[in-house]
Amino acid sequence: MSEFIYVINLSRLYWTRRYRRAGRAVSYIKNFVKRHTKAEVVILDSSINEYVFSRRYDKPPRRVAIAVMKVDPEGKIVKASLAAPIRPSARVRGST
Repeated sequence: MSEFIYVINLSRLYWTRRYRRAGRAVSYIKNFVKRHTKAEVVILDSSINEYVFSRRYDKPPRRVAIAVMKVDPEGKIVKASLAAPIRPSARVRGST
C-alpha cells in the first residue's frame, strides 16, 4: 500500500461567511483528495473532522496535513486521515 501526504491550504475559505467555513473546509478536503488521487470514493477519517472543527465552525485551521492511503489495489477507493496537526511557526524578526 502506498501512502501520500498532502498539505492543503484552507486560507481561501476565509472569504466565505463565518458559519459556513468548517463545513466547506471538509468538503474542500474531500474534493482535493478526489482530484489529486483520481479516486471515485474518498473516505475521510474522523480525525480530520475533529481537527477542522477544533476551533469552532467559524475559524478552521489555515493548513491541514492529510495522509492518503489506497484501500483497493486499483486505487478507486482511498482513505484520508490527519497526518500531523500543523502549528504556526514562530516568526523571526530582523536583528537590530
